[in-house]
Amino acid sequence: MVDLTISSAPRLKTAVNDILGGTAASVLTVTFGLSYALLIFSGPLAANLSYGIAATFIASAALGAVIALGSSLPFAIAAPESSTAAMTAILASSLIERMAATDPAAPVLGPVIVTFALASIVTGIVLCAFGVTRMGRTIRYVPYPVVGGFLGATGCLILLGAVRVITGHRLQLGGLDQFANAMTLYELAAACAMALVLYLTWHRSRTPFGLPLILIAGTIAAHIVFWLIGISSTEAQAAGWTFQPPPPASFLFPWNPKELGHYPWYALPDLAGNLIAVIFVTASSTLFNATGLEVAAHREADLERELNVTGIANILSGAVGGYTGCISVSRSMLNLNGGATGRLSGLTAAAISVLMLELAPKLLGYMPKFVLGGLLIYLGADTVHKWIAQSRRRLSRLEYLSLLAIIAIILQWGFVAGILIGVVIGCATFALSASRIDSIKFAFDGSEYRSSLDRSRDDQAVLSAHGGKIRGLNLQSYLFFGSANRLYQHVKALLARHPECRYLVFDFKLVTGIDSSAAYSFAQIKRAAQERGIRLVLVHLPAAAEKALRSSEFVSRDVSVISELDHALEWCENEIIAQHQGRAEEEANLRDWFTKILGSEGDAIELIDRCARLEVDAGETIVRAGDAADSMHFILDGRVGIMVPADNGATTRVRSLGRYTTIGEMGLVSQAPRSATIQAEIASVLYVLGTHQFEAIKAENPALGQKLLTYFVTVMAERLTFANRTIAVLRR
Repeated sequence: MVDLTISSAPRLKTAVNDILGGTAASVLTVTFGLSYALLIFSGPLAANLSYGIAATFIASAALGAVIALGSSLPFAIAAPESSTAAMTAILASSLIERMAATDPAAPVLGPVIVTFALASIVTGIVLCAFGVTRMGRTIRYVPYPVVGGFLGATGCLILLGAVRVITGHRLQLGGLDQFANAMTLYELAAACAMALVLYLTWHRSRTPFGLPLILIAGTIAAHIVFWLIGISSTEAQAAGWTFQPPPPASFLFPWNPKELGHYPWYALPDLAGNLIAVIFVTASSTLFNATGLEVAAHREADLERELNVTGIANILSGAVGGYTGCISVSRSMLNLNGGATGRLSGLTAAAISVLMLELAPKLLGYMPKFVLGGLLIYLGADTVHKWIAQSRRRLSRLEYLSLLAIIAIILQWGFVAGILIGVVIGCATFALSASRIDSIKFAFDGSEYRSSLDRSRDDQAVLSAHGGKIRGLNLQSYLFFGSANRLYQHVKALLARHPECRYLVFDFKLVTGIDSSAAYSFAQIKRAAQERGIRLVLVHLPAAAEKALRSSEFVSRDVSVISELDHALEWCENEIIAQHQGRAEEEANLRDWFTKILGSEGDAIELIDRCARLEVDAGETIVRAGDAADSMHFILDGRVGIMVPADNGATTRVRSLGRYTTIGEMGLVSQAPRSATIQAEIASVLYVLGTHQFEAIKAENPALGQKLLTYFVTVMAERLTFANRTIAVLRR
């Protein structure tokens, strides 16, 4: 018996703490519930406020019970939230507007209750689908400006609804004259003062019973003021200072065959956008509030489970005549801080909501409008401050402007337009922001970053001298039209700064993807490289990226695709070493030739230094007839032809010159216009001596200049002898 008493004592204490915590949280549920009922059942629905109160506490009971039993956070308290209540109010207002346009005399209460039920059930089904398919987390990929704009607009709508609850008039530019009378301004001023009191007291302290005590104190203070100035309760109600107690109403079950038969099904297509808004707000609020509780309570929540349980709770709420809701951060934390840890606390809050079905209408008759209206103003202003004012500090200017634009669009044209345009704005903002991210992680050249192959000292010397011909770019992130165009601009600037570049290596190892529009920028890079005789080398190219680049004909035979960067660098280095070895042999041959011409190796070396190397392909024109004769050409390798005009615009070859011959020497001396076109017949290598260099030789080294002139005369004499022999043969 002693052991049983000792073991039951902790359980009893836990149960008492859960009941007390649930009761404390219920005070907020009752207070918020009355304000939400007033927000939704205003304007044309004001006469049916008792049904609104019933629907609110039915929803609180259904949501609170199901989530208390199934949530991964056992202390969670659920009920309609300010954001879901605001969306429900918009849904009801839209339905009434559609019905009024078709049949102004049609009753609206039944269709509104059925619409709430349908919206709650559909929302619950969607939430369960998100939970089962584990797609709920995808809402976190919605751009923050879209979410912030959506919820910021919700806060603005709560503020507008608060004005309607207090004054009975909708705040519109065309109806501002309705707010010109003194009584309306006094009511608004009193409500704003109440909101300010809530901000200065409960907003900063968040004590468990702070909010109800403040509201009760405000109610008592209002009645004391009425008594002091001689206004009775009846007169205060007639003047609009307090609410008219709603008449008792029997519960209206949404699935009444009569109501379903008179339901305006024609209005559903027009309500689809607002229904999507209800689903979006409920899903996002569920996830945001669950993660908020994780942080505040230092406990991990199962988001998929929360979506499933919240979906089932909303289905039940809709089935019994309530509307949408989810876990509440403020009520759950109040419950936890009150000592509650178990599921009994949530069941207690649900049970008190059932009791409020009878007590709340009577309670509302004693509430001044400015008290609950001030609570709505506080809730709306708090939401606006959270999603508009505080967002300014963590968003860029462009993102913040897009958030404000989304809010303006929602307030002007509705949530559907806001969602669609908001997603477009979010995507455009993301694309612009992503394009500013540098797609190049780092750059290198072949003189500082080489392959792992050990080479001889001679090869290392060649790479030290000519490694700058290899330029590499290590790419990163996702490449699309914005970032790829920046890459193209970078490559153009790189090639302009380093005209010696002959191999351009792109390492795609850190690239996460590439879209088809980026292929156009790579095609531009290829054209710029081809114009400069640069070979492109692609490394670590993913299959998807290779497919996109091949489809745009970027990847072709003249573009090398190599699997590893080390292998790519080795290949480029081998090419440079081979070219240098060939060039060394070429320069040796040229030096031997010039030594034979000039009789001195020193003069040969100086002449080589004065010449510029020219490499031409077969068919390429070297000089044209009529051009200024400002250079002569030493043909080291290949063959060129001297072409003169023929009939019908064609040309005829009159002479062909092979290796170790010269062309243009007499024009260099006489400086007369060229009389013929010189064209490469095969790929050739020539060394060009320009007029300025020839004049510099004559001025600085007259002996070398004299040797060149002597060589020119010797060449012309040989050609003249050849021409005389040809003429003699033709005269036979």
